[in-house]
Amino acid sequence: QVQLVESGGGLVQPGGSLKLSCVISGTDFEINAMAWLRQRPGKRERDFVALITSDGRTNYGDSVKGRFAISGDNAKKMVYLEMNNMTPEDTAVYYCNAQVRRPAFETAWQNLWGQGTQVTVSS
Repeated sequence: QVQLVESGGGLVQPGGSLKLSCVISGTDFEINAMAWLRQRPGKRERDFVALITSDGRTNYGDSVKGRFAISGDNAKKMVYLEMNNMTPEDTAVYYCNAQVRRPAFETAWQNLWGQGTQVTVSS
């Protein structure tokens, strides 16, 4: 069974920085891509924040370009999100997302989510 767990959320002051982590646990699986999405207070949808592919390519949402950085460690099966120069609009529940598959049992990529971690930017 493949699972995702986020950590690192908390309270940070405007202009501050925070680093989130996500680890994928399980056996005999492959990762195609991992991403961070966030759900802002009062919103139903989860907004795209950042994505990294298995070959290291990255992409960012417009609102975080130049401030956030996504990185990954293939050996450790982890992905990180470094958040800098944060503003109150960054307040949200941040979710780790992964496209994974178990080659012995499936050919299609499966979309998995972590439980989310709360990030609050406030003075």
